[in-house]
Amino acid sequence: MSNSALQISNLLYRYAEYLDSGQLIEAAELFRHARIKVQRQGLLDHNDLLGIWQQRIKRYPCGTPRTRHIISNPIIDIDETSGTATVRSSYTVLQATDTLPLQPIAAGRYLDEFERVDGVWRFSFRDYSQLDMVGDMTGHLVG
Repeated sequence: MSNSALQISNLLYRYAEYLDSGQLIEAAELFRHARIKVQRQGLLDHNDLLGIWQQRIKRYPCGTPRTRHIISNPIIDIDETSGTATVRSSYTVLQATDTLPLQPIAAGRYLDEFERVDGVWRFSFRDYSQLDMVGDMTGHLVG
């Protein structure tokens, strides 16, 4: 795997790690330079995304949403000359709470774009609108 592909993959996985550990500010910060497409709300910035997460994601006494985001099947296309990349990937969200046994609660796809600035890759776009399957979200989202 090239250094660029490794950096980009780590951004995908770091996002999931931050969300699952309840570090919403850190997760949103990954999108500081990105446009984010969400269903029904058009394009957002990272502050808008953080606001949605803080309003909608339930966090438990442990400080986490008791989820595990699994990001899989990344197809990474890198243009080293222009310093841009696209990634298509799938995600599955698992959750277990005191009242909800371990189960998948959501599955969908991400389309991400990245740019390299001063030798460091960062998100420049995420399409968050491709939620394909929804399970029992009552332990995860408010409203």
